Parts: sequence; C-alpha cells; structure tokens
Amino acid sequence: MFKPARLCFQARPFTYLLIARSVVLVLGLGFCAACSAQSAGNPPTSPGDLRDDRSPWGVATGAEWLNDYPKFNPMLRQAGIRWLRGFYEWQTIQPRPGEWNFVLPDRLLENARSNGLHLTGMFAYFAPWASADGGTRRFPIKDIRFWRDYVAALVTRYHSDIKYWEVWNEFNGSFAVDGSPEIYAELVREAFISAKKIDPTAKIGMSVANFDVRFLDATIKAGAANHFDYICVHPYEILAGLRQGGEPAFLNMTTTLRKMLDANRQSADTPLWITEIGALAPVKRDDVEDQAQAVALAKAYLLSIVAGFQRVFWFEARGPSYGDGKDHGLIRSDMTARPSLDALGVLTAALGAEPTSAGWLDFGEGAFAFAFNNGGKAVLGAWAGAKRKVNVVFDGDVRLLSLKGESTTLRAGDSLTLTDTPVLIEGLPAALVEKARAQQKQPFPWKVDYQGAELATLLLGERNIGTGIRSINQDTTIADREWRRLDFSRSDKEGHYVYFWVDPQFAGLEAKSIEVTTVVKRVATDKQAGLSIDYESSRGYVGTDYRNIPASDAWQELSWALKDTSFAGAWGWSFRINAISSPNEFLIKEVRIRKIR
Repeated sequence: MFKPARLCFQARPFTYLLIARSVVLVLGLGFCAACSAQSAGNPPTSPGDLRDDRSPWGVATGAEWLNDYPKFNPMLRQAGIRWLRGFYEWQTIQPRPGEWNFVLPDRLLENARSNGLHLTGMFAYFAPWASADGGTRRFPIKDIRFWRDYVAALVTRYHSDIKYWEVWNEFNGSFAVDGSPEIYAELVREAFISAKKIDPTAKIGMSVANFDVRFLDATIKAGAANHFDYICVHPYEILAGLRQGGEPAFLNMTTTLRKMLDANRQSADTPLWITEIGALAPVKRDDVEDQAQAVALAKAYLLSIVAGFQRVFWFEARGPSYGDGKDHGLIRSDMTARPSLDALGVLTAALGAEPTSAGWLDFGEGAFAFAFNNGGKAVLGAWAGAKRKVNVVFDGDVRLLSLKGESTTLRAGDSLTLTDTPVLIEGLPAALVEKARAQQKQPFPWKVDYQGAELATLLLGERNIGTGIRSINQDTTIADREWRRLDFSRSDKEGHYVYFWVDPQFAGLEAKSIEVTTVVKRVATDKQAGLSIDYESSRGYVGTDYRNIPASDAWQELSWALKDTSFAGAWGWSFRINAISSPNEFLIKEVRIRKIR
C-alpha cells in the first residue's frame, strides 16, 4: 500500500502516485444493493477443497512486521480471522538464478496452517538479477521467462496449500516504476498460463491501489482479458468518506466494477476482493480515535459483505508508525490489541464464519440497517449516517450487541437511538426478518435514480443540500449558514481544496461531457482569488485552466466544460475545486453539474 498522508484526501498528482507506503511483502532479512452486488453472492467453493471456504474475514500484514506472525497469528485466530494476506518477495525466495530458498515462506505457511488461517500468495516483486536496472521495482524485466519460472516454482511448491495468488501489489502505484497497463497485462497473462499448467484450480488475481477501475480496464484491454480469476482493490479513501455519509459510494463500488467487467465481456460473476482497507489510529492509546478506527472497521466489513465483495482484508495486523504517531494496525507495536481487533472479534462471533447478506430495512432518513444470515440466524447491523441520530422501536424484545462486546436487552416498545457507531441486533421479530429478505433485491431506499437527470446540484453551508453531488472531506472548509469558506490556515495545504463525489448514476465511469459551474465570491473585493477544477477523466485525474473571481460584492458564476469525465472515485472523489494558486481564500455557495448533449 502507499504511505498514508495525515489526511486521507491529500492533494494527489494526476499520474499514478509515486509515494511509497508499507508493502504487504517483505524482503526477509535475517533468517531468510439491486445495482450493487446484492445479486452477486459468494461463488461456490470446490467440495473438499481445504484451501478455500466462504469466509469474508481476512487481514493483511505489512512488511515491517511480517516476521512477527508467530505473535499476531494466534491473536487473529482468536478474533475469528480465516484469511491472511502476506508473502515473501521473489528476491528472498530466489536470490540468484537457479538458487531457491523456501525456508521463510515454508515457516509462514506452517504457522498460518497451525492457526487455522488460509494464506493467500503473491507474485512480487523483482529479484534484482531479473530486473533490467538491478533493482526490485523498476521495469522492464530482462526476460519474461524468468517470471514464468518464478511463478511455476511457487505454484509447484505451494499448490496444495495456497489457491489464490495476486499478481504484484498495487502495480498502478510506486511498486512498478515505468510500468504500464500493457506490462501488467503481460505479467497477469503469463502468471495465469504458468500457474494453470501446474494447478488448473489455482486462482489468479489482479490488484490495484485504491479504486483505480480505469487501470484495471486498461489492463484487460491490453491483453489480460480471460486471464484472471478475481479482482482486488484497496479503497482507503472511499472508506474515509464514510465519516461524511459516504455509504452509497462504498456500496456502489461493486456496481462500477461489474459494469467495467461487462463492458469488456468478462465473466459476470468474477469474484471481487478488497485486499487492503484500513484507517489510522494513534500509536499511544487514545479512546476517541481508537474507537473511530473500530467504527470504520465494522462499517468496512459490513458494507463489503452487503455490496458483494467475497473477501475483505483489513490492513494491517501489527502496525508501525509512519512518522506521525499513527498506524493502521489492529495490534499496537507492544502487541496489545486495539479496540478494532476486539470489534472484529465481535463481528465474526455474531455474524459467523461465513455470513451472507440477507436484505435491508428502512429505519428512516439517515439510517442504515442490513440483515445478515449466520447459519440460519438473522443478525442486523444498523447505524445512523454521519452526524445524525435515529430512534427505532421494535415490536418484540431484541438483543443489542456493541462493538465492545457488551450485550443488553431492548424491551418491546422501548426506543433505540442509532448513532454513527454500528450496533448488532439479534432476536429480530420474524416479520422484520422476512421484510428484510423480501427487499434484498430491491434498490436501497437511500439511493436515488439520477440516470435521467440533466442537472445535479449542491448548496453548501452549515448543512449541505445536494441532489446527485455530495461534498466530502468537509473539514477543508469553514462553514457559515449559507456558504463555506476555504481554510488556507491549514498547514497541510488541504484547505486549498474542496472535494466532491458525483453519484455514478448521474455521471459514472462511461466518458461524458459535462459543465461544472461554481457560485463563488471573494472574501472582500480587494482580496484577489481564483480557482481551477481537477477532475477524473478517461486519462486519470487532470486539471482545467485557472479563473480569477471578479472583484464584486455579488456572487459570481464560473463554469468549465469538461469533455471527457470518467467518474469512478479512484481516490475517493470525482472532482475538486483547486485553489492552490489563489492568493486568498474565497467563499463558495453552490456547485452545479449539467450534462452536455
């Protein structure tokens, strides 16, 4: 993964990022919804295949602490985890041509097996002797035959224990310098062919950083079509968007992926995985921020199961600090469990080893309620949207289970106040269980159909009001009753940006021409200010020309015609106001998007 910035919506370059985060592999020093995938359940596993099951519960481990797996694997097992993502690099396993050293991966596999964990494999990165520049990340490879031999050696040795293999890690990021969709397509295709010759049941996955659907699309078109078995994404920014009501965007990921696969004539039931997702927590105990990580984790797993992701891997098991006193780990560096690990144990115990989505309930505006099937027992996961509270009353007694594992009984007729912290509800009245099941294939009540709309709008202020557009990462601006002001006082420069997400039913991955209009005003007539627009296009994130805001006390409308928008939310946002070149802050009152026919 990439090293996270202090904020999740950090200013991004328009090419694929070259900022390194921690890696899921390790060198081995020393000893060696109706429109969502509600309709796409977990594909069946092969009868008697001990390498596989239907469990979604996974954890990924980072490079810094992989060798601590003897300590954290038992903790993961106790929390109900069934899958572990982490493996050793090519250069560790084959340090020189013809010389193989399987000591470290053998030990890792044996420990995973002893803790009841399925291990997923990965083909990455280069052995220096196989790379043109003598390193491990820069392309091209000297000879593709080296890659074939490496894949064949791993599958030959581990096919009895490892069924799933990812090709590289975040190839669209900093781990593949001078890489391209064409190069990645060749690696995927050759890995698929080599692995299947040895083990026809092996499964080969493609992986991208964040939610870069365009890179996956380009790779398939470049030659990977029909040479992969599953898709892996790492939607950190989309998870971060849940703090401001981003549940619809999260649920829509599988819809976007399946539309892309369908457009490329790939299998409609291709399994979709999240092999990295996470949220930061302080290195030292902080009850508020630790709880926020636990809340993010609970929503990540619950929404992923509902959306139709087959498997989810929280990044990471034990977490190092990236220099700002925070990390993603379920376990602190002193091997004490964070509340997020406890919350994960609550989820796996309540929902069971192999939960499935079993519909939804409408508890009113601002509430989310999803039913899950745990071996025939219904469990409801419910919470209120960001900064909301929703009261719910049941006709019968129900059992409430908090993310801390606290259990209470709610009597019939008593009110339950939902907050943004998920609560698990057991013992639901039979009528509610049946209602949830009957609605499983129906559109979610909080998803509005914008397909036929010509205009999407957002009014900004203390409480934003939007149709088809949502403001995200709102703390980059300061709210007034009827407008918001950019906040240049922030040391991280994020106060120079205002981020927006566009509902994909209005404008999605398919290229469209739209007009973006901003209603803005200078803070004072003598305070010069201006802006441009950064947006997702068929070429990735790109920017428009810069416009000055006229000197006036009146609100001004500035518009840009964007000819090639392609909104997938790769980095969590569709477009943003960019004021990095503005000498002063300004006010923003409204944003509108109009389709250009």
